[in-house]
Formats: sequence, C-alpha cells, structure tokens
Amino acid sequence: MTHSTLAQTLSALALVLTASVACAQQDAVAEQSKKIAAGAGCFTCHTISHQDSKDGKLPVGPAWQDVAAQYRDKPGAAEFLTRVVLEGSNPYASHWKSKAAGIAMPPNAVAISESDARKVVYWILSLK
Repeated sequence: MTHSTLAQTLSALALVLTASVACAQQDAVAEQSKKIAAGAGCFTCHTISHQDSKDGKLPVGPAWQDVAAQYRDKPGAAEFLTRVVLEGSNPYASHWKSKAAGIAMPPNAVAISESDARKVVYWILSLK
C-alpha cells in the first residue's frame, strides 16, 4: 500500500467515524427530546409523522414533520415556535386548516421549561 493510498484510507475511515459519532449524537438528542415532550404531555395532541385518521377526524395538533416542513427555513422559526409552546397559539390562525382540528394550543409554561421547549423545537425543526 502506498503512502497516498494509506492516507486516503485513513481519511475515509476518519469520515466514517465522524459520521457515526454525529448519528449517535443525533439519536441521543432525538431520544432526549421525545422524553421531554412525553413528560410535558405533547403527544396528547401531536404525533411525529402525519397519520390519516381511520374515522376521518383531524388530529388535535399538527404532526411535527408538518411543522418542520412549514417552518424549517423561516428566519426566527425556533424562537417563534418556542414562544408558541410556552404561551400558546393564535386560535384564529388557519395554516393547519386541513392538517389539524384547529384548536388553539394552550400555554404550556407550567409543563415545560423554556430550555426544554427550545430543545424540543430544535429537534422538531430537524425532522424530515
């Protein structure tokens, strides 16, 4: 094996190791965020991915993948969504009209800290 080939092989291994560590960190963040959300009662109204109801009724809150698709590339989205989690949503907003029941999200500052809300929001925005 030449010096150049060895260097390329080591470089490729370093990339694989870095990617593996990054995936493990993402998995840990996802699990922590799910645990925080479950503890705060978020799964009462929300799901991670959109699921059509068998009875034709819309879910109470939008699926988080839908939230991510709606807000991911918008400036200030994380701050806005963190405020919505803590303070509740506008009952007159209609952007979830065909995806959720349209009930305003209640304030949740008693159920989740701002720091934890921010963690969950950043995780939601990372969903594809």
